[in-house]
Amino acid sequence: MTPPLSHSHLCIGPNLRSVSSPHTERSRRLHLSQFLNRNLDRVNVLGQDLTTGHSGQVCVNTLSWARDGELLLTGGDDTTVRIWGLDAANVSQEYPFVCRAVIQTGHRANIFNAQMLPHSSRITTVAGDREVRVFDIEEPRSVTINQRETIYGSRQACTNILRCHKGRVKRIVTEHSPDLFLTVAEDGSVRQHDLRVSHNCGGRVCPPPLVKIKHSLSTLALSPLTPYQFVVAGESPYGYLFDRRHVGRSLQEEWGMIPQDSDDLTTCVRRFGRPQNTRNPRHARSEHITGARMSAYNGHELLLSYSADGVYLYSTADDPASDSTTMTPTSPILPSNTKHRNFGESDAIKTSFEPDVSNQTDVVELAASPSVNHRYPEHLNRAQSTDGHDTTTDEDDEDEYIEFMDAGPDEADLQPHVPVIMPRRRFDGARNVETVKDVNFLGPINEFITSGSDDGNFFIWHKATGALHGIYEGDSSVVNMVEGHPHLPLIAVSGIDTTVKLFASTKGSSKFSRIDNAEQIIDTNMRLSSIQPLRYNLATLLTHARLAMGASEEGIPECRTQ
Repeated sequence: MTPPLSHSHLCIGPNLRSVSSPHTERSRRLHLSQFLNRNLDRVNVLGQDLTTGHSGQVCVNTLSWARDGELLLTGGDDTTVRIWGLDAANVSQEYPFVCRAVIQTGHRANIFNAQMLPHSSRITTVAGDREVRVFDIEEPRSVTINQRETIYGSRQACTNILRCHKGRVKRIVTEHSPDLFLTVAEDGSVRQHDLRVSHNCGGRVCPPPLVKIKHSLSTLALSPLTPYQFVVAGESPYGYLFDRRHVGRSLQEEWGMIPQDSDDLTTCVRRFGRPQNTRNPRHARSEHITGARMSAYNGHELLLSYSADGVYLYSTADDPASDSTTMTPTSPILPSNTKHRNFGESDAIKTSFEPDVSNQTDVVELAASPSVNHRYPEHLNRAQSTDGHDTTTDEDDEDEYIEFMDAGPDEADLQPHVPVIMPRRRFDGARNVETVKDVNFLGPINEFITSGSDDGNFFIWHKATGALHGIYEGDSSVVNMVEGHPHLPLIAVSGIDTTVKLFASTKGSSKFSRIDNAEQIIDTNMRLSSIQPLRYNLATLLTHARLAMGASEEGIPECRTQ
């Protein structure tokens, strides 16, 4: 029988990335980059066996490599999180990942994100029920064990429940700590949580959010090299760069004279937008961003994926461009910003494969503040009930959230006083209309860009040129998530299917490559993307429907739009 999944059981097999010399590290990066330049082919499908995969007609909404790539976390509409690890005894299959454990989270709506907190056995999840939950699989009170996997129930493993957000919680970003992490929600807020201090959300004493924007947010990005900066985006044509170093002291508040404004914990220092002639004025109010990702390699590059448009590459170190910036829609190369602050056109063309430490000082100069206070104001409440469910309701919060979602952003809500940075490059071909697509970097020095598509494929582009590198079939319907392994030429892909596909580099041809039909695929995607459908605010419609029917959120399907 399989023992409980403790820390020692999580660390299956040897460490995938042992300590090495700088020369060895450069050689490893070079070889990994060379592998990713080859074709990719499908090497495994996780969850084909219905007894170990996500159950029912569900989507797999989240993929996350944990423990330096030793584990893969998946979560979806069935409200479970599955932990996959390599089966060392299976020598007949390439990358034989199997399900090691299942967490029955107790969420009452779709799980949108799951992350393992660094240096710990804690896993945090966010979902459409507006809750943030934390599970500790190191020492659960009791677990169910079968021959295949360990099953953790919400009562046994859940240690913390947070109900600070008033809207569906969409993304988690971890920090270099087992106790701190950020979450973003459709209520327009970003919150930082500290597991070391508890509070009671039901008592309306939740610490103020780091960010409060007057429109819905759905994505959050942070680089471990520049943890003082993060980017948020959602129902707006702009992404917003906030700098936590602008958090300062309030003497009036400390003396008990004037309470601090809860919206001023951080400062928006830059916006990221697109040239005007790439935007359709008829759809101006429906423009939104579905995915954001900051580079973990250099700390300054940013990707934003626009609905019914392409993927755009930015740099937080660029100066704002003039209002007259224009571009040719068919060209992937965009006009230069005023200044690139000593960054090259692309870090991917460097041959040394060494981290560019000198460039990091330029990023620090972008928004330096004389008043620096590393406060972490967000805290978590301990679970208040044995079943993990809130025993109170708040109709005022429900009405306020519905009114907020119905309002939509006005021009005054889009931080008009903050300067706008224009993109360096645009990546076309994928279709991002039907669902919420994430976006990602690939490669040891982020030399590739990848995104899913409504046609069931995922696309890979060369970052340095914008040229298409590959198109691969990753789902029978829609691909939403693509996550590259940190140290192996291995990519995990998920979408509407209940399964997760693993792709790896191959010397030969690929059965799942669609690059030969690239012209037809791209032409179809561009044509369908230009016919932007009428968008309804699904969150508002579902909330109204739930209130009208007196039903719980778990009975309302939300899969295809996340």
